[in-house]
Amino acid sequence: MTLAFQSASELTQKIQDKEISSRELTDYYIDRIERFDGKINAVPVHDFDTARNAADQADAEQAAGRSLGPLHGLPMTIKEAYDISHLPTTWGIENFAKNIAQTDSQVVKKFKAAGAHFIGKTNVPEGLADFQSYNSIYGTTNNPWDVRRTPGGSSGGSSAALAAGFCGLESGSDIGGSIRNPAHFCGVYGHKPTWGIVPSQGHALPGDVAPPDIAVVGPMARSAQDLALAMNIMAGPDPLNSPGWTLSLPDPGMTGLKDFKIAIWPDDPLSPVSSEMSGRVQEIGDRLAKLGATVSDKARPDIDVAMSRQTYFFMLNGVLGAHLPQEETAALTEKAAGYSSGNSSPGALTARSLTQSHQTWLAWNNRREILRMAWQEFFQDWDILICPQMATTAFKHDQSHFNGRRITFDNAEHPYFEQLLWSGHITVAYLPSTVFPTGPGTDGLPIGLQAVGAEFNDRKTIRFAELMAQEFGGFTPPPGFDD
Repeated sequence: MTLAFQSASELTQKIQDKEISSRELTDYYIDRIERFDGKINAVPVHDFDTARNAADQADAEQAAGRSLGPLHGLPMTIKEAYDISHLPTTWGIENFAKNIAQTDSQVVKKFKAAGAHFIGKTNVPEGLADFQSYNSIYGTTNNPWDVRRTPGGSSGGSSAALAAGFCGLESGSDIGGSIRNPAHFCGVYGHKPTWGIVPSQGHALPGDVAPPDIAVVGPMARSAQDLALAMNIMAGPDPLNSPGWTLSLPDPGMTGLKDFKIAIWPDDPLSPVSSEMSGRVQEIGDRLAKLGATVSDKARPDIDVAMSRQTYFFMLNGVLGAHLPQEETAALTEKAAGYSSGNSSPGALTARSLTQSHQTWLAWNNRREILRMAWQEFFQDWDILICPQMATTAFKHDQSHFNGRRITFDNAEHPYFEQLLWSGHITVAYLPSTVFPTGPGTDGLPIGLQAVGAEFNDRKTIRFAELMAQEFGGFTPPPGFDD
């Protein structure tokens, strides 16, 4: 595989072995952005001079026999929603177009402390609230596999940058699949961590410092090994908790796929997916069974799926509306609940939900705890749950009003935000989920699936994705981006 598409682990090894300097690698990725990003628009915020200076410093440290850490000299990009000192953080919202970060986010600090530096920031949808990545500040990001299609959202620029070979590593964020659906759409890896184990401070709009309920930040990469590497760097307490607690994620201990007990959940009446998507889940399950893994297509967590949906949307609407200006709150709430517009679904919570009392929130939080306990019991018997991430492969750009959008598959139209539920069941219960590529669909576009595990079993879901790549193959570059 060409240099552009090698993993972060491979790239940092090349720097360590002096096969390439940090400055050479940084200039290489900058050149690729300048040559190829015109048709993708994945990296609209550039910081090339700062990156070159950091690369020169990394090379000087290496020449002096000193290492900056496990990512020594690695050029990265990162989602626009993370603060990097002296660069804009807008979340694609016009009201924040002139907001310049004064300090680095905690995740950026951790990556820099590990030896990485940043060549730019990647595009997002307005308010991070879409399966597409476009806004009035930076424009539209296209999918490297087909520029007529979305790369996903809200970490769409992140996934597109990785797939097109513009960086060595990335980091996104996720509340409704915003790491997972772009990873699926672009054929890369993404990990949604267990809630609370990666500090989110500095992934926020001005004035917002509290960790948001159910939302997480996490790594995106071209290999599962890179997800593990990044999680070792990112995970830990936030600054307020750091005096009092440490994190110790269990080591999975699995050496082969046959060691796993795997449940598969190909489809669900409340969250239908295309026959190709459900078929891919079943196909992966069958292949794993042939390798000796224990596989069941009947095992399910003992949850009320409708109640899980309701709880997720209550929490989602609260987070989306909590810290934005009033006009933005109304718009984003409409987006989140709009998929059920015109029906009486109990999941279609409206803006009135945002005004409910703390007592009401406690009642919903109790339902969430019931869900968490049910999932915990399920994962006493099963290591991994494999399920879809989205209903289809990457769909064509659609920038019409949210309430009018539809997703078509198997000759039927479906509400646009119906797809949130495969992410939502996992999100509301705080579970870790690793999206891994499984190869193309009949349209030639990537299909990624979720590998879900018990809370704090992040290393297990990532290890599973790593073993899947060893057995079945992993990231494949899209055509047209060779050097």
